Amino acid sequence: MKVITFGEIMLRLATPDYLRFSQSNMLTATFGGGEANVAVSLANFGIPVDFVTRLPKNDIAQSCVMDLRKYGVGTDKIVWGGTRLGIYFLETGAVSRGSKVVYDRAHSAISEIKPGMIDWEKVFEGANWFHWTGITPAISQGAADVCLEAIQTANRIGVTVSCDLNFRKNLWKYGKKAGEVMPELVAGTDIVLGNEEDAEMVLGIKPKGVDVTGGLVEAVAYESVSKQIIARFPRCKKVITTLRGSVNANHNSWSGVLWDGQKLYEAPTYQITHIVDRVGGGDSFMGGLIYGLLTYTGDDQKALNFAVAASCLKHTIYGDYNQVTIDEVEKLMGGDASGRVAR
Repeated sequence: MKVITFGEIMLRLATPDYLRFSQSNMLTATFGGGEANVAVSLANFGIPVDFVTRLPKNDIAQSCVMDLRKYGVGTDKIVWGGTRLGIYFLETGAVSRGSKVVYDRAHSAISEIKPGMIDWEKVFEGANWFHWTGITPAISQGAADVCLEAIQTANRIGVTVSCDLNFRKNLWKYGKKAGEVMPELVAGTDIVLGNEEDAEMVLGIKPKGVDVTGGLVEAVAYESVSKQIIARFPRCKKVITTLRGSVNANHNSWSGVLWDGQKLYEAPTYQITHIVDRVGGGDSFMGGLIYGLLTYTGDDQKALNFAVAASCLKHTIYGDYNQVTIDEVEKLMGGDASGRVAR
């Protein structure tokens, strides 16, 4: 088995501890991006994975590639060109003050990508899974076109396609709305991940008879959204929703549900009371889900439980990447949340 992910990776510059941008005289540099985060998760779980993107020929981009290789992610399908790597700045919130992200990614190398720059037939040789997110087509028309190119190639040669709808309102700036671009891409997708806001903003689908503004919604309410997505996009076989309850910036509840067209599966709910870093939480869920669906064949409940437990642990890891092992995830799945020292 082999997985391909495609999207933008950025330099992440974060204030240390819980300092505000105005307080800090230093920033911690790491790398991250939705599809790259998924790739690192899969590599950590022993799944062969290649990350595909477009990077400029400079030392920062080379450092990024070396970072990905360190985690076992394949980088030989990356194409080179453009002049800059995108950047995002992160200020970590605490208690009632939420975290803040400031993007500096205009004119990044991947935003100027065009169809034909990537040989998708060659990229998909030996692969059986392709993952994309709604962030990529939000970057530029070119990125959207290349994403569609990849999906259509994957469909033609029989590669399973998954996506995280990932609506980011601050990214759709090139003259198209998500609702104009995303449906054609989702139509070629087999596995869809998204919450109720993603479904509404990206696909115009709302849960029927449910008030999602009133706080944490019962998991069964998402059956409505899932059924509507599958009815509209017949290729889609499974719809997954992450369930995050935000008590405050340091304390979230975390779970998920999966609809397979006939049955709604619900994972246990975890109380994450001391969040270290929640950025990349959804990506770690997707990485865990892909691993689970590939490994626990036919057991959607176990696949979902693995995804939720993996992403729960990600909240204890600094940086975008989830750096946990299968044993650690399965230990939490088994009910051991003690955090005792392993000697």
